[in-house]
Amino acid sequence: MSPVEPTENNIPRHSKPHAVCIPFPAQGHINPMLQVSKLLHQRGFHITFVNTEFNHGRLLKSLGHNSLQGLPSFRFETIPDGLPPSDADATQDVPSLCDSTAKNCLVPFRHLVQKLNDAASYDDVVFPPVTCIFSDALMSFTLDVSEELGIPNVLFWTASAGSFMGYLHYRPLLEKGIIPLKDESYLTNGYLDMDLDWIPGLRGIRLRNMPSFVRTTDPEDIVVHFAIREVERAKRGSAIILNTFDDLDSGVLEALSSILPPIYTIGPLGPMVADQVQDNALNLIRSNLWKEETECLEWLSSKKPNSVVYVNFGSVTVMTAQQLTEFAWGLANSGQTFMWVVRPDIVIGDSEVTLPKEFLVETKDRGLLVNWCPQEKVLSHPSIRGFLTHNGWNSTLESISYGVPMICWPFFADQQTNCWLCCNKWGVGMEIDNNANRDEIELLVRGLIEGEKGQEMKEKVMEWKQMVQDATIGPTGSSCLNLDKMINHVLLSS
Repeated sequence: MSPVEPTENNIPRHSKPHAVCIPFPAQGHINPMLQVSKLLHQRGFHITFVNTEFNHGRLLKSLGHNSLQGLPSFRFETIPDGLPPSDADATQDVPSLCDSTAKNCLVPFRHLVQKLNDAASYDDVVFPPVTCIFSDALMSFTLDVSEELGIPNVLFWTASAGSFMGYLHYRPLLEKGIIPLKDESYLTNGYLDMDLDWIPGLRGIRLRNMPSFVRTTDPEDIVVHFAIREVERAKRGSAIILNTFDDLDSGVLEALSSILPPIYTIGPLGPMVADQVQDNALNLIRSNLWKEETECLEWLSSKKPNSVVYVNFGSVTVMTAQQLTEFAWGLANSGQTFMWVVRPDIVIGDSEVTLPKEFLVETKDRGLLVNWCPQEKVLSHPSIRGFLTHNGWNSTLESISYGVPMICWPFFADQQTNCWLCCNKWGVGMEIDNNANRDEIELLVRGLIEGEKGQEMKEKVMEWKQMVQDATIGPTGSSCLNLDKMINHVLLSS
């Protein structure tokens, strides 16, 4: 007699899809992939979420030893990243990660998927065989495995749609001789102001607004060639999902659709998850590589509505000690109330971040410093008026989602493009010069809170906030419909 098939919610386990979800191993990629995984799980998928061994250890350190035990149908696995062992509680070097994952992760990932499929043949294992892969678009080695198995591979571009178009034009920039730069003088002699109006969907963009790796002088630059390879390999995917919504990126989305596989906009993911995922156990699964200091929410609740500037430069941005000091005095001299996330590793080469004692005394009654925080809860707090940000895509989209205008200080990668979009296309941002002068910071922070430009940006971002809600709240929102369409057309019909 054949054994009875294990079931979950009265659905035979082999009739339920099993998605392997693998992010690029950096905080800004792990968070949105986890959000996608939760939305898939809510729609009946078994989930295997794959972190690198290094980040798995960091997550256990920040979240607790039992934090990644998962659920009966949501589990965590690991693969090595190929880099030398490290105990540092800090973001790994991005170029090294790009190079190492591309060269070293295919074989361990193939072995992991094979292990999952072998285990599925045993009756005491709940999970069915792998039916699809959701891969960060920067981990395109997964395409080799999905093609070997004949299963769909949906690629997730976690940065902005505009930056995707920018990276797709790295090769034409090389072929036209525009990059690499001839020498470092080209960074300051006006060359970066070159108009690139010929790039579809990005009318008015300049070379300086392109993803920042174009600023290299090295013909063999690792990240430039990594980016070219990954975006071109994306054409092999079954579909591409983007963390955006149609109204925000309509022009560039139309242009991308003529180049790439089917594109589905399924964001912003934060409001989608908040609206659709009601499973408390699932919501407890977190992905912050630093320990969150939730006490900041009580501090925010003690402040007046629309009175606080939130400052956070993300998980990767680093700066000089002098730049940190300029930001400190710019905030202090503005006279505004602020909450500032200062990561322990934010200063280049320093083992300990040190702020001027005079600054700490000056701002002790109107400033709060924390190492890390629950950002979406902060941005949605009624006391927050503005966001001084590095313009990472997650931060940018979250700021728009919660109706918070921005002061923009982009650091690298897609952040330059996101800044340009915020300031020149969407009307929700003001840019700080890269030198971060305290006087400029003071004027912009004060203007954000008290000035006419700040009020105009607030009104515009509130319009975008309403469009976010229209796209993500309820089953008829465009992003909700796109997610279901992608699942039905790409995954369940394969």
